[in-house]
Parts: sequence; structure tokens; C-alpha cells
Amino acid sequence: MKYLKSFKHTMTACYIGYITQAIINNFAPLLFLTFESTYNIPLAKITLLVTINFLFQLVVDFVAAKFVDKIGYRPCIVAAHFFCAFGLAGLSVLPELLPDPYIGICLSILIYALGGGLIEVLVSPIVESCPTEHKAASMGFLHSFYCWGHMFVIIASTVFFVTVGIENWKILSLIWALVPLFNAFYFMKTPINQLPGEEEGGSSLKQLFSSGLFWLLLALMFLSGSSEQSMSQWASAFAESALLSSPLAQYAKTLGDLAGPCMFALMMGISRVIYSKMTQKTDLSRMIMASSILCIICYLITALAPNPFVSLIGCGLCGFSVGIMWPGVFSLATFKCPGASTAMFAFLSLAGDLGCAAGPSAVGFISDVTSSPLKTGFLVATAFPVLLFVGVLLCNRLTKKRDK
Repeated sequence: MKYLKSFKHTMTACYIGYITQAIINNFAPLLFLTFESTYNIPLAKITLLVTINFLFQLVVDFVAAKFVDKIGYRPCIVAAHFFCAFGLAGLSVLPELLPDPYIGICLSILIYALGGGLIEVLVSPIVESCPTEHKAASMGFLHSFYCWGHMFVIIASTVFFVTVGIENWKILSLIWALVPLFNAFYFMKTPINQLPGEEEGGSSLKQLFSSGLFWLLLALMFLSGSSEQSMSQWASAFAESALLSSPLAQYAKTLGDLAGPCMFALMMGISRVIYSKMTQKTDLSRMIMASSILCIICYLITALAPNPFVSLIGCGLCGFSVGIMWPGVFSLATFKCPGASTAMFAFLSLAGDLGCAAGPSAVGFISDVTSSPLKTGFLVATAFPVLLFVGVLLCNRLTKKRDK
């Protein structure tokens, strides 16, 4: 097989990898009501589909830490994209083939969740191993592609449903499957390096978990995921509820689905692009701390503003504030922990995904228990960026103490 020589191809394939991640996480939720009406599946069972997706990705994150290095980056990243393609294609076929359509949907989600978990574990270390001068900038730009992919999936799918008809969603599922299928063959030809630390044996699991600094970095990843998804996962519902009390009430559902998640993703993507340009001149820890302060302000505006449009502005700006956190903590870990290994990235992803699951659940639980609007949950969720700010301060102190 003829290999491509430039690592620019490797970077491009990684960008498409994150677009693939956005597709598998955000396409199926657009069809939940369609699944309910077409296959007579109770809404309670449909809501479990998101949990199944992310929980299985968590399992893959954990398991991948032990076997990826032994198998190698290329076979794993290629297989990951094939799993995503098969899962998306299966979504249009398996519900009809199996006696219970719900089992077919679950099986499809498990297949592409396997691929999604591997992509999340592998893409960051592959980018980190590329011979680029500014690693943090590359990491920030990489993670911005999840945001662009998120926006593209929502907008393109909505246009398809309006023009072609939502009853033809199976065709769109097959179209989306072409993205990871193409990228699987692309990754077969791109150059892929090992992390420098891996070639020297890297940091073993025992070394990582005996380090207090690594445990703190795991906590920072958890808080980053919580800060991001506590607002992101509820953006659509919050935008809809805010618009119900405005002159645009009759369009609240459609505008809420588009304006909430798209606005959040747009601002988060812009933030990550700016972050990729500023990392050469600005201290990374200070950038994360500044984004934490801005995030606190955004959560307070969203929760306390009496005007619904001001609250929506706070929701959008929150996307800007959290954009730096996830890639920033990834890059911080490579600076703070010498001999970065795939296991380190896998467990950081695991901690981040736990935060992504715990944050939105906390917001929903608090709002439900207190029988109050989402604003109460957002007010309590302010604790996540507050703790992140404190955690970065502690991380800097531990590093200085270690270096002395």
C-alpha cells in the first residue's frame, strides 16, 4: 500500500475523526420522536439510548488504556471508523431485520459507540505525536472540529428532513456512514507516529495512579466535562422554554432545537480556534482559569437574568467559556506529566466522559427535585467551574513543589 508522506494528512484525518464523533453523538437524538412514533417505543426507553451510547464509550475508554499500545494506533483507529460506519448503517437496517426494533437500535448504537470510544482515546495522542511545533495549538484546533461537526449534523439533518422528509431518515443515516467509511481508508495511508513517551516505555498505570498530580488532572477533566455538558445538554430545552414567553412562542420548539445547541456549539468552536492561536503567547493555566471565571459569570447570567433573551445570551457565551477547558486540560496533562502515554489520554477521556454524564444529570435531578425551572440547576452547576478554577491553582502548586 502506498502511504501518504505529509503529516498534514494525519491531522486532517484526525479532524474528520472528531466530525465522526459529532455524528454518532448527535444524529440519533434528532430521531427520538420518530423512533417513538414509527416503532411504538416508549419515550422512557428511548431516553436510555443516550445513556447506552455514553456508558459504552466509557467502558471502551477504560479497556482501551490496556490494549491500544499493544495492538498499535493504526489498526485501532481504522477499526474504530469501520465500527462507526457499520453502526450508522445498521441504524437504517437492524430495526427492520430484528423482531424488536428497539434491540436493533440499541445494537447499532453499541457498534458505533465502540468506534466512538476508540476515536476519543486515539485521536488526541495521534495529534500529540505529530511533528508539530505548537502542541497545545494543534490540540485546541483539533477539538474545535467536534463543534463544527455538531453544528453541521444538526443543520444538515434539519435541512434534509424539511426538504426530503423525515420519513426518509434511513437514507441520511447511510449518507452519514460514508464519513467514517472514507476516513477509515484515509487513516490506512496517513503517517502515524508513537508518542515520544511510548517509545521509552511511557508512564505505566502504576506510575500514573501513584501520582497525586495525575489524580488532580483527572478531577480537572471531570469538572471540564461537567462544566461543558451541564449547559450543552440542556441548551435546546432551555432555549425552548425561554422562547415560550416571547413573541416567538409559536416557533419555540424549532428555534429551540436549532438556536440552543447550534449557538452553544458555534461559540465553543470559535473559542477553541482562538485558543489555538493564543497558546504560543499565553500561559495555559491562566487561560483555563480565565475561562473558568467567564463560565461562572455565564452560568449566573443564565440562571439569574429576568429577561429570557439575556439568559439565552448567557447560554451562548457559556459555550465560548467552556471551549478551552477540555483541550486545555489535555495539553496541561502533557506538560505536567512527563512521558505522556496512551493510557494517560484514555483515563483523561474516561474522567471527562464521566463529567459529561454527571453534570447534565445533576442539573436535571436538582431541577426535578426542587420542582423548579432549569435555572435552579444551572445555579448549582456554577460549582463545577468554581472547583475547576481552584483545581488549576492546586495543580500549579503541586508542579512547583515537585520541580523544587
